[in-house]
Amino acid sequence: MPAIHLTHGAFEKVTQRPRIVLLGFWAPWCAPCRAFAPVFEAAAEKHPDITFAKVNTEDEQQLAAEWGIRSIPTVMAFKDGVPVFEQPGMLPGPVLEKLVGQLRALDMEKVREELRRGGQAEAQS
Repeated sequence: MPAIHLTHGAFEKVTQRPRIVLLGFWAPWCAPCRAFAPVFEAAAEKHPDITFAKVNTEDEQQLAAEWGIRSIPTVMAFKDGVPVFEQPGMLPGPVLEKLVGQLRALDMEKVREELRRGGQAEAQS
């Protein structure tokens, strides 16, 4: 399934789903973003059970500002409605695949417990 285009109005509905959601923040003028796009799309096709979504920071400036996006491309991941990963820069295909595996393996009960204790949840790349 191809990546969807995500807008501010649909952001919460999509990211709060009880599943993995991978976001790519990008802009049309950004050469690294254009280079990363085929990697992101290939992963979206390979993992139809994961929601892959792209956020155009030119069209969604408020959303990018709300999430503190300062560099593009930036990849962000949510699992079961919890933000668990954020990294600026292009991810090579094998690194993106490793991230998908780590997100699948992430124990959300442990993540929620860590968050209750004031820690931060994050999958490692």
